[in-house]
Amino acid sequence: MSAAGTGVYQRMFPIWDILFAVVTVAVIVGVLVTDDVSVPRRLGAAAAMAAIAVVYAIFGRSLVRRGAGNRRALVVVTVEALLFAVAVACSSFSTYLLFAILPMIFMALPMAVAFWYVIAVNLVPVAVALFTDPTGAVTHLGPIAVVSTAFALWLGFWIGRVIDQSAERGDLIDELERSRAEVARLSHEAGAAAERARLAGEIHDTLAQGFTSIITLLQAADPELRDERLALAVRTAKENLAESRALVAALSPAALASASLPDAVRRQASRFTAESGLPATVRVTGAERELPTATEVVLLRATQEALTNIRRHANARAVAVLLAFGETTVRLVVRDDGGGFTSSVQGFGLRGMRARAEQVAGALRVKSDPGRGTTIELEVPA
Repeated sequence: MSAAGTGVYQRMFPIWDILFAVVTVAVIVGVLVTDDVSVPRRLGAAAAMAAIAVVYAIFGRSLVRRGAGNRRALVVVTVEALLFAVAVACSSFSTYLLFAILPMIFMALPMAVAFWYVIAVNLVPVAVALFTDPTGAVTHLGPIAVVSTAFALWLGFWIGRVIDQSAERGDLIDELERSRAEVARLSHEAGAAAERARLAGEIHDTLAQGFTSIITLLQAADPELRDERLALAVRTAKENLAESRALVAALSPAALASASLPDAVRRQASRFTAESGLPATVRVTGAERELPTATEVVLLRATQEALTNIRRHANARAVAVLLAFGETTVRLVVRDDGGGFTSSVQGFGLRGMRARAEQVAGALRVKSDPGRGTTIELEVPA
């Protein structure tokens, strides 16, 4: 049983214990106050039902809570059924104890076994009556037994179905909560990565380029740097340029810190193959060149997200990655031959890629049809 199904049972146990106790006590009191049989027989019926309660308290409760369908549960239910037969033999009023015994049978045994046990227990009053009043048993108890058996079986199946549906809803709620937590985590990571990329781009495009311009201007004014003040200014600018580049490297993805974008994409494809066992080819066309940090981050993150989606959902046999350097743009294409999906399906990963593309004025295109694979194309200005 799933965790959600177990939770449903756990919430039901206190109510069931109260029901079992109330029904048992009420039937025992009813047997003791009736005068249709002798006092010894009434006491015998009460003792048998008290024994049923004791057996349930010691053994039955734990079996019901575990939903156990093992041999021990079968023995306990059999003992309860025999004690019930004794109680009914002593007093027919004990038949009302079926309201407590039948639900216990359904909870303690598998449905296929409980089905036959319920029929057998419902026939106990009829069997007892056959020995005392055969004509009355057939005339009166026969139809009652048929109706009560049918109702008990329907109730058991209905209870089982309700519990199964509750378990399914619990599993769905758990899955939704996990998905929500995953979306929140991915959103946080995407936001943090976008902010790091933005800061890295700002530092690269402002401070780093500014220090470079200062160094160039100072060296143009005094190529030999004979003026100590100019030499000191150049050294200070170079130190700050090194610091700004270190900040850019720290804010950029680790994969781009020690490798070019094409190398980082190849590493992602190699890692994808190692993790999934699927072949992933990488082709780079055009004149490779250094791109703005923010643009490289968007292209690399799109590669990672596309490969992750393929590994999780596509059921593909092969993957191809293209990184094409054009004159004014760079195009990333990730293609698989998996199951594809309908255009109405837009997961968080695709929305994240589209949002990152918009940050660098890029465009994301997705082509997919069920059974025909998926092609993700990202084009950014560079």
